Amino acid sequence: MKHTKMWLMAGAITATAALALTGCSTGDAPAGGDGETKTDITVGFSVYDMQYEFFQEMEAGTKAAVEANGWDYVLHDEKSDENEMVTGAQALLDQGVDVLIISPFKPDALGPIIAKAQELGVPVIVDDIGGGGTPYDAIVVSDNKDGGVQAADFIDAQVKELGLASKKVVSITCEPSAVYAAQRNIGFVEQIESLGYEVVTELSGNSKAEEAYTIMKDALAKDPDIAGVFACNDPMAVAAANAITDAGKNPTKDIVTVGYNGDGEALTAIDADGLSATVAQDPKGMGTLTVELAKKLLDKEDIEFGNADEREVYQPVTLITKANVADFLK
Repeated sequence: MKHTKMWLMAGAITATAALALTGCSTGDAPAGGDGETKTDITVGFSVYDMQYEFFQEMEAGTKAAVEANGWDYVLHDEKSDENEMVTGAQALLDQGVDVLIISPFKPDALGPIIAKAQELGVPVIVDDIGGGGTPYDAIVVSDNKDGGVQAADFIDAQVKELGLASKKVVSITCEPSAVYAAQRNIGFVEQIESLGYEVVTELSGNSKAEEAYTIMKDALAKDPDIAGVFACNDPMAVAAANAITDAGKNPTKDIVTVGYNGDGEALTAIDADGLSATVAQDPKGMGTLTVELAKKLLDKEDIEFGNADEREVYQPVTLITKANVADFLK
């Protein structure tokens, strides 16, 4: 997906930014003067939940990048708890961190955290999930819409290679509150329809495997000649593939089945011909990118945004198929 280059300085977007799609603000982020970051920097990272592999990888990338800069690092685990997120992130600010990076369990509860950070002149970078409409300095998200486009292009290519006659596809979305994840299916539907396909079923599986299984089972009962399915995450894609198998069809040869995330279960399924493909995010790369943005903010340098209005910076995603899955299997 082509991104328009938008340039902004850290802080609030001004009226000039709305007119020119660029803008500047003078934040109070600590720096050594004349664009040099001071050396005694402490970065606080409040992470969604360290029990999940995705966030373990994100934390590893964040920590490694912080330490590569010679900075100090403090980790806080929100443990999928809204109160823990708010109190823990505020505690990091009370400890005197110079930058706050947060992957929020509850984006809508970011308000008091961002307000306190602004009072202290501490830049805030959000890593994934969402910003809750708050005035954070930047947010790093996977290029989800492009991932959906990649999935659509792959399904089209496979349908042609397999000689499938149908042009009917299914789109299974994540929960409605997952606004960034929704871009996956938006990109998919726009691209697949532009290629001449009909989306005969598009329903939310609420990110749950069991709901996706039911959606796919019902879709096949209604339209047995479905040619492809794209699911917003890998558990739902694997569940859809199981429903296809239970219907007496092959989820890679009769119906092209694609997921999203690059989870271990999807990689194993692709390797075993139980899933056609997945679009992999790069949580470690996302963590690294947040630290790169932190340095720019501290040095008062411009940030290149993929979407200036929302201060979004995109991390590329990668299509994983049978042809390259061995490179990703651990």
